[in-house]
Amino acid sequence: MRPPSAVARAALGVVLGSAFAATVLAQEEPLTGPAPELVDLTHSFDDSTIYWPTAETFALKVVSEGRTDFGWYAAKSFCAAEHGGTHLDAPIHFAEGARGADEIPLEDLIGEAIVVDVSAPASADRDLEIGVDAFDAWEGANGPIPARAIVLLRTGWGDRWPDPERYLGTAARGQDAVTNLHFPGLSGEGATWLVERGVRAVGIDTASIDRGQSTEFRTHRILAAANVPIFENVANLDRVVVKGATVVALPMKIAGGTGGPVRIVALQPLFIPGAPGD
Repeated sequence: MRPPSAVARAALGVVLGSAFAATVLAQEEPLTGPAPELVDLTHSFDDSTIYWPTAETFALKVVSEGRTDFGWYAAKSFCAAEHGGTHLDAPIHFAEGARGADEIPLEDLIGEAIVVDVSAPASADRDLEIGVDAFDAWEGANGPIPARAIVLLRTGWGDRWPDPERYLGTAARGQDAVTNLHFPGLSGEGATWLVERGVRAVGIDTASIDRGQSTEFRTHRILAAANVPIFENVANLDRVVVKGATVVALPMKIAGGTGGPVRIVALQPLFIPGAPGD
């Protein structure tokens, strides 16, 4: 592999935007060793994609697919609700006058990430509300949550995708199904704690940042009022390191949108020449 040039290292620093990137940029010698591992945190969109029971589901229509006089040509159209699959909840979704999907600064969508693993208690209580105690435990084991972190909550629900019965608690559709939703989420107290810590964004591997049995959506409202973006139905959190990764979460830029599909990627820590263990 060709070592990155100074320009490439500078570009990498812009993308990563973290203390880790500053270490990379400080290297006087070209970097050697493997490139960062890229982990896709996005579920594919297809006819099995899970949506809220009252939302329009994903549909893909073939416009053209086949050989023509000039060779192969394929084109399709798609239709879907903003909120389904791996997606963004823009603050305006639950806070009047807050940022829409096209107004969120890129700086709030790219940053150092931590993973808080609550899969053990969640497996015992599918209506679990993740509280401040989970963050206290994380800091006790890993040190303070970095400033402006992207906090990713791993409940283990990603292993249940795309089975709606196991993932949502029901495979039924329509308004009556909403009362039968059962999955973990973040408590209002936990959301307030994260806002006070100044986190950049919050993501979770369930269908909503509020637990399935929520009727007031308090957690959504707290985060939205602070203009904190939310990522829902995040995939593959079991493959992301507890700390030290950088997340890039780029949603469809829908003018006036309250959310939309988002492609989320984690960059696992880079190899640093001369680092401990080198």
